[in-house]
Amino acid sequence: MNAPEPRTSLREPSVSRRVSRGELLTIASLFALLALLLWPGRADASRIKDVARWEGVESNQLLGVGLVVGLQGTGDGQASRRLLKNVLASQEIDLDIDELRSRNVAVVSVTASMPAFARAGNQIDVTVGSLGDARSLSGGVLLPTMLKRPDGLGLPYAVAAGPLAIGGFSASAGGASKSKNHLTVGRVPEGGKIVQELTVDLLGRSELYLALREPDFHTAVSMAKRINAELLGDFAWAIDSGTVKLAVPPQYQGRVTELAARVDGLDVEVDGPARVVINERTGTVVMGSAVRIREVAVAHGGLTIQVDSRLGVSQPGPFSSGNTVVAPETNVEVEEQKAPLQVLGGVSIGEVVGALNALGVAPRDLMSILQAIRQAGALDAELEVI
Repeated sequence: MNAPEPRTSLREPSVSRRVSRGELLTIASLFALLALLLWPGRADASRIKDVARWEGVESNQLLGVGLVVGLQGTGDGQASRRLLKNVLASQEIDLDIDELRSRNVAVVSVTASMPAFARAGNQIDVTVGSLGDARSLSGGVLLPTMLKRPDGLGLPYAVAAGPLAIGGFSASAGGASKSKNHLTVGRVPEGGKIVQELTVDLLGRSELYLALREPDFHTAVSMAKRINAELLGDFAWAIDSGTVKLAVPPQYQGRVTELAARVDGLDVEVDGPARVVINERTGTVVMGSAVRIREVAVAHGGLTIQVDSRLGVSQPGPFSSGNTVVAPETNVEVEEQKAPLQVLGGVSIGEVVGALNALGVAPRDLMSILQAIRQAGALDAELEVI
């Protein structure tokens, strides 16, 4: 009898290796992709650049006072001649002010908006408006004007000059006249030239701030969470309802521009208070999507009073001593429309609009209805009258 052969156990040799840096980056990228896929999207999401701005990155207003020449007798009087004399004196031209009788010159204010990061030599648009009693700036040319900050301190940041574009006209003959648009305000497209830059140091910053255009706590917190999900770290947090603070990650030190570009394109959930805006001058009513009206009964009727006056003549009889007199006849009619109670209320903006349209009222009557519903405590929205 043969003895059984001894069993041999076969085991896999243990292999230990280190995860390379490339594999770590790949794993991090997968986690980033997973975070983006799991991020809840909403139809009312907006880009961060559309709802907030970077603090310190904004346009700056420039102001100057200059002269417009070449007008056809529609300029100013004595004030423009004095300023023109100073301009001629700066050009070493000596001219008696009494010899300047023409009204072809007007004193104007020159304003412009200097964009952030504008470089010397860039062109900007300028707006020109009359400061005196000029009737029209049509056909005028703006003389070179220095533009400074509104406080007037420091050196000029831009120089403006060029022909004005008015976009209107005025004509008169035989006592009749016709005009279009405003003739004492015009623009000089690309008429301003930047001569001094306003530098904003972004590369050396370790912290950035986002200022919300419409402050809201929910939007600020959502923005901070969205940025952290994109950067895979706790770098952003909401300071208050209008500001989000962002600490520059180590990989973006000295590359803040790339960080700002990456954050600007992120979608964020935007929220805000329900609001109804009423413009009483134009009769415009605008309601946001979050406006709600709790169930309420409304009756709205119109009272119409019509007064009709006619002049009659009272003629005395023949051979009488009476006089002919004018006797007014007045007829007053009062009409009140029937207004049964209507039940309003809805959970969406479409239902709210449909219920209000059921009343068949004009926009100006709608203003009174909304104000009354607000006073009754049935309108869950802010009512703003502009």
